[in-house]
Amino acid sequence: MTGEKIILWKEEEYTYPAAYGFLPFMTGYIHKDQLLHPCMLVVPGGAYRNVSPSEGVLPAEEFYRAGYNVFVLAYTVNLLDEPLKFQPLSDISRAVRIIRKNSEKYRTDPSRVAVCGFSAGGHLSASLCVHFGDISDGNPVYRHISNRPDAAILAYPVITSGKYAHRDSMNALLGADASKEELAYMSLEEHVTPDTPPCFLWQTVTDTTVPVENSYLFAGALRRAGVRFAHHVFSEGVHGMSVATERWLDRDFGESYTLEQIRLLAAAITAGKTDYPPEQGGQILKDFGLDGEKKDKWTPAMKEQIRGTFTEVGVWPELADNWLEKLWS
Repeated sequence: MTGEKIILWKEEEYTYPAAYGFLPFMTGYIHKDQLLHPCMLVVPGGAYRNVSPSEGVLPAEEFYRAGYNVFVLAYTVNLLDEPLKFQPLSDISRAVRIIRKNSEKYRTDPSRVAVCGFSAGGHLSASLCVHFGDISDGNPVYRHISNRPDAAILAYPVITSGKYAHRDSMNALLGADASKEELAYMSLEEHVTPDTPPCFLWQTVTDTTVPVENSYLFAGALRRAGVRFAHHVFSEGVHGMSVATERWLDRDFGESYTLEQIRLLAAAITAGKTDYPPEQGGQILKDFGLDGEKKDKWTPAMKEQIRGTFTEVGVWPELADNWLEKLWS
């Protein structure tokens, strides 16, 4: 499974001020046969502070093996202090339009384009599901191409800006001084309509990072709007389990290309091109494991405890694939 890098924006189209040379992109994994495949756009999490490599290649491989042509989205994030506002939503919107515009080239069925978002990437995916009509595209090449996903897989998603919010995600997205109107717009359970695409949600009861109530809020809104959905709540599991396999537990995530923006930011800081002390660049590389040193996130006891949840949680990719197959049959 080899990837093709697909840049989303021309330099003159992209204006996020803290990019330091980064341009959002997708990495495409396309089957070499001439068959028409359903499409899965994988959207990793990372609290809108980074694009987590643990939720990129691993789920991409799962869906690729299931017969999808897969794209992994490296969208704009805010590690330090430049609120993102609508930039990530514009990124994912452009990504869907590029996939549909080039459906013949990528051998994807333009009527079977799903998004699969994790944590904050789940918020971004669900944002597109409820706000797709608000995101126009200034490029005439893509302006009239639909950005509405045909379905969404939402894995332990950030959903609300209310009582059960993941505050750091909201702060990274909107800034600590976000208005009530901005927060309300990004509280996605309030914006579900009958036009929202069908959704498959999963989360664990014991998630201590993004409260499980986020999934319940969105599932309830889907039910009230009459939108088709599936909702799986597993009894145990930590936040960020990705595909819940030994490779994930061993932090064998494949190439960490989703962290390209972090690398470029660290390089800019080290070179004195920002207001941050140059030594902070090296610390950022160390924090994200980009200094060449592999870190083990879990103690042996924690690994055993987490491994014990794999049998239950690890079935979710198969459940999601079966649900999509039935949805699209």
